[in-house]
Amino acid sequence: MKSLLYKWLFIGLIWMSNVSFLPHPFYVSVTEIEHNAKDKTLEISCKIFTDDFEKTLRAAYKAHVDLYDATQKTAMDKLVSSYIIKHLLISVNGKQASVQYKGFELQDEAIYSYFEIDQVPSVKKIELTDNILFDYQSQQTNIVHITVNGNRKSNKLENPQDKLIVEF
Repeated sequence: MKSLLYKWLFIGLIWMSNVSFLPHPFYVSVTEIEHNAKDKTLEISCKIFTDDFEKTLRAAYKAHVDLYDATQKTAMDKLVSSYIIKHLLISVNGKQASVQYKGFELQDEAIYSYFEIDQVPSVKKIELTDNILFDYQSQQTNIVHITVNGNRKSNKLENPQDKLIVEF
């Protein structure tokens, strides 16, 4: 009887210790901005978990969203482009930039969307608003990496904080 009690206590302790290792949901996107001095452009990529992004797009546009369906690529391009351009605003050297959508691709469980800003010969200051998925999750965190002349600066924006100023 005593050994049976110890066995159950042992199993209970193992189970309780494993509970703390259960995955906890986290909501994060990563935006990379890199100045290409040769081409005088800012190259931008946004990495977002596909399932979170699909749910956000469905809610925002009240539309069927399936980023994995290649036959829907044109329709999905419009939704991805529209959403990101609305939620990622960038000013370079004090001037509001025109962000051009280049496309998206799926890699594992994430979507990478690509953008470009032309006619940027140099970068002294970038001001941005990044509230991607803030309308989806109150726990959303957006990581922003900006690289100019090999100098990389990284910041974290936690919902509702969505503004960032980086000087080089």
